[in-house]
Amino acid sequence: MKKSKTEALLLLHFIVFIWGFTGILGKEINLPSVQLVWWRVWIAAAGIGVYALLSRKSLQATPKDILRFAGVGVITAAHWICFFGSIKVSNISTALAVLSTTSFFVALVAPLIRKTRVLHYELLLGLLVVAGLALIFRFEPQYSGGIILSLMASFFAAVFSSYNSVFVSNHPPHRIAFYEMLGGTVAVSAYLALSGDWASGIAIPTLKDWALLLVLALLATAYAFIAGIKVMRILTPFTCAITINLEPIYTIVFALILYGEQEFMSPQFYLGALILLSTLFINALVKRREEKKQREPSLSQGHF
Repeated sequence: MKKSKTEALLLLHFIVFIWGFTGILGKEINLPSVQLVWWRVWIAAAGIGVYALLSRKSLQATPKDILRFAGVGVITAAHWICFFGSIKVSNISTALAVLSTTSFFVALVAPLIRKTRVLHYELLLGLLVVAGLALIFRFEPQYSGGIILSLMASFFAAVFSSYNSVFVSNHPPHRIAFYEMLGGTVAVSAYLALSGDWASGIAIPTLKDWALLLVLALLATAYAFIAGIKVMRILTPFTCAITINLEPIYTIVFALILYGEQEFMSPQFYLGALILLSTLFINALVKRREEKKQREPSLSQGHF
């Protein structure tokens, strides 16, 4: 049964709410960031595989497509490693505020991947991003390591999201997600083997960590990815963009409530974060205005 737009919007808010807890889960799981991502990707791959089997959805793809999906999965895993690493060396507020620079990197990366023109207003918004980052760097120098890792996570997010926006036009989301998680599993396993972590022993999650890992891998990764793509096929890009932009706000608020003083930052940090977050909403509003302008000529021609 096809979902109504109201149902799709409610589901999207629920998905963004789940994503808002991802940073909290990463902080609470007592595992090094690389190992945390290793557990996450293979559990997610297994979960999607079981879902496809039970719902009789095909995972069949050409060798070329499998390699493409797996390659993007490697980039996705790198994004998560940098993101969780940022949280562990700084704090959640810093990681999420800087992660909002993803839209700026998308403005640079997406035209190359999608073979479209560079939008000049997005580059102008990039100057705001630089100003916001400069404030955070200047007044929170103790978190410079976390800021750099979060910037790397933002770049990787821009790359994999740009590729996924191409993939979803021709492939079902469960198939894309399965091979991406599989590719991430192979890549992170290879890294752990080469770095000697296999020989020294992989950390075994505690009962609490297992519970949080299952929520992270199955709910916040497998389910959220598949449901998110389905919702985006019903709602307009503008509605999706505005709603998804609430994720860092949710996370920072959750972190302040749960961790109190650990997450309180200088006033200049919040000014810098506000500048970064404002670019997300300005970008969405400008895109909405452009879409409206593009529709107006065809409507007027049809009317007259």
